[in-house]
Amino acid sequence: MGNDNDMSDITGKKIFFLYPSAIIQNEIAAELVQQEFEVYLMRDHAVLRRVLKKYPNSIVLVNLDDQMDETSWESWIRGVMSDKATSDTVIGILSTTDDAALQRKYVNTLHITGGFIQIKKSIKQATVQLVEILNAIDAKGRRKYIRATSDNEALTTINVPYNGDFVKGTIKDISVAGLSCAFSVDPEIEKNSLIKDIQIKLQSNILKAEGIVFGSRLDGITKIYVIIFTQRTDPTVRAKIRKYIQSNLQAKLDAMIAGRK
Repeated sequence: MGNDNDMSDITGKKIFFLYPSAIIQNEIAAELVQQEFEVYLMRDHAVLRRVLKKYPNSIVLVNLDDQMDETSWESWIRGVMSDKATSDTVIGILSTTDDAALQRKYVNTLHITGGFIQIKKSIKQATVQLVEILNAIDAKGRRKYIRATSDNEALTTINVPYNGDFVKGTIKDISVAGLSCAFSVDPEIEKNSLIKDIQIKLQSNILKAEGIVFGSRLDGITKIYVIIFTQRTDPTVRAKIRKYIQSNLQAKLDAMIAGRK
């Protein structure tokens, strides 16, 4: 298990929202995505138990108000915590209840380590509280930005100005810091060149960015360029990139789950 711990120290921990309500998904989870946490949405507690065995040191945020009654939830949480394969999972509770006895049971009796966050009064306050907990348990590890690989996605492309026209390329991976890509025709861009009018297509989103060529490398016979976005890249573009990364990672997880069923 030591190696898995070392890995999550570097790459950060996966955060699973289990049965998120619309408000949890659209407000809390969406805000965590924008703060560079690695977020997944899960709607099957049995499947999640299997997934947790594959990803040690994960964090599960349970929406206690949905799907199961109190006894069943307690049983499921105890099951995750007592199973050797998933006992390193951090479990937190999100609930609209202000039942103090219930909160005490989870925190003092079950000893959940991810907090019991009451989301009735203020979603903003609950989000701040959750971020504090996630930072305290080092959810991001040493990783600064979440990255998604998009090598085989036809709808994830880049266009850069070239000889008065545009040359099209495929994006290999992307984060809010920058991307790596390969072009159909090598534009032979020099290292440290500033590219002002980069067009990025992420599924249905077409974004404009500005970047500096950090360098290039050969992958077989393909030349891979690394482009770092400049500070002038619009914050709304960065927000859309983060949203795309979350949906890309979620799709990969869903595909893995579907393959196992």
